[in-house]
Amino acid sequence: MEKWNILLITADDMEGTTPGAFGGHRDATPRLDRLAAEGMVFTRAHVAVAVCQPSRSAIMTGLWPHRNGAEGFEPIQDHIPVLTELLGGAGYRTAIFGKVNHLQPVPRFGWDRVVEMKQLGLGRDPRRYAEAFASFLDESADAPWFAMVNAHDPHRPFHGAADVEAMFGEAADVIPQPSRVFRADDAGPVPGYLPDLPDVRIEYAQYLSSARRCDDVVRAVLDELDAAGHADRTLVIFLSDNGMAFPFSKANCYLQSTLTPLIVRWPGVVTPASEWVGLTSMLDLFPTMCEVAGVEPGSVDGSSLVPILTGTEDTPEAATIVTVFHETAAKRRYEMRCIHARGFGYIWNGWADGSEEYVAENMLGLTWKAMQDRADSDDAVRQRVEFYRTRAVHELYDLAKDPSCLENLADDPAHKGSLRACQSALLAWMATTEDPLLGRFEATVSLPSGV
Repeated sequence: MEKWNILLITADDMEGTTPGAFGGHRDATPRLDRLAAEGMVFTRAHVAVAVCQPSRSAIMTGLWPHRNGAEGFEPIQDHIPVLTELLGGAGYRTAIFGKVNHLQPVPRFGWDRVVEMKQLGLGRDPRRYAEAFASFLDESADAPWFAMVNAHDPHRPFHGAADVEAMFGEAADVIPQPSRVFRADDAGPVPGYLPDLPDVRIEYAQYLSSARRCDDVVRAVLDELDAAGHADRTLVIFLSDNGMAFPFSKANCYLQSTLTPLIVRWPGVVTPASEWVGLTSMLDLFPTMCEVAGVEPGSVDGSSLVPILTGTEDTPEAATIVTVFHETAAKRRYEMRCIHARGFGYIWNGWADGSEEYVAENMLGLTWKAMQDRADSDDAVRQRVEFYRTRAVHELYDLAKDPSCLENLADDPAHKGSLRACQSALLAWMATTEDPLLGRFEATVSLPSGV
């Protein structure tokens, strides 16, 4: 039987609720919304860790960062199998387009075709993605293939931001305009975890414009897939590596930090316009792609989504999901663990000692500065700014009532039972996965004996 091709498309820093199909702006991502109508959407899918290289390393190994070695911007350990090794051994041709150095060590992946960011208009030119992908398809007519197409949008610098030229210099001239540019007055409300300030609205509009250019890349690639006649034999997966690069999102463990807009189109297998509302980990993608390709995944931390996609088994919804954080792009360590259980989100901040201050790339640009400037005259904003810098060891949120994670209930006696249940579940996970911070976590919680 002919093997399925696999096309894995990733966005860079696109929040899980940005596409229209996931409740976002109805004009932000028309091609992704069409892809969602052609496949299955996962409305509660989460990446393992909300920063790009470790998130991608987890996807390509099916293992937690502390088990594959890539907790931050480090290479995957040599003894850990990676997806392309397994697929290559099964006769697949493999290619990567953009974000090449965000999977380390690069030689381990054995890509048959490598297209760097600079060849793709700094990872933001739909035409160049289309040309490079079409060339790869021409070379792969006689073999199954796996292609990882990585858009560099909507990563900072956003379209229209003052720092585009500062970051890219003259090379910025090769970056095309998005097919739609948003303004502050037509971008819609800012996410609920951010204050509604003029500069925040401006920057959110810039972000949406960049998200639209990511959608343009998706459109260009899928058009080439159709033109080459490969669409009917190709499993298409789309997701983002983490939330958007704003305060309280990327490089954290909040709901919006790890929620990803997962879409799977599997022609003739997945029911179009279908939906899975259960908690889903992106560690599940590795065994899923292995099963589709007919290779054994080995020992991994995820479980195949094939039963959900095919509807062949009565798959129960997961009761809990864990996400983690270790290290920023600047290699600052902020150990965090999060568990979603019984409608609550619990975060343990292993770094929060009252004096250590959080600093990350999500504090660049207009939004964080606007929050700092307003803090002098707005007590609510001041409290948010101060909390973001130092946090609390324990955070607990009622995700049904407070999805933006604004009210920390960890010290509320009325929620003591929920706090203990989440802590007990996280403790069990840390023990099972041999989390090296288990002892430190145990020292900060007070649980009944035997838990």
